[in-house]
Amino acid sequence: QVQLVESGGGLVQPGGSLRLSCAASGRIFSINIMGWYRQAPGKQRELVAAITRGGSTSYADSVEGRFTISGDNAKNTVSLQMSSMKPEDTAVYYCNFRTTDWTLDYWGQGTQVTVSS
Repeated sequence: QVQLVESGGGLVQPGGSLRLSCAASGRIFSINIMGWYRQAPGKQRELVAAITRGGSTSYADSVEGRFTISGDNAKNTVSLQMSSMKPEDTAVYYCNFRTTDWTLDYWGQGTQVTVSS
């Protein structure tokens, strides 16, 4: 069984920064992609950023250049550094660990991020 525990959400002003972290425990040896998703009220969950075990990254167009994902394979953690934040970044953010083909995927409990003055 794999468990993901997220931390770092909260309230931030527009233009501010916030860092999310996610730590995994359990049998994750087959996991090779770690990512962050978000879901705003009334909207579908969307991919924010992802990183492979090899270090390749991908980002949603809406966060490219503002957010940075990083992973630590030894510690089984993934982080999301968010900068120049906008009100439209407000959402519940979920970390995800999965295999390439989605045969195994695990989700964190979600952490609320609110961007507001």
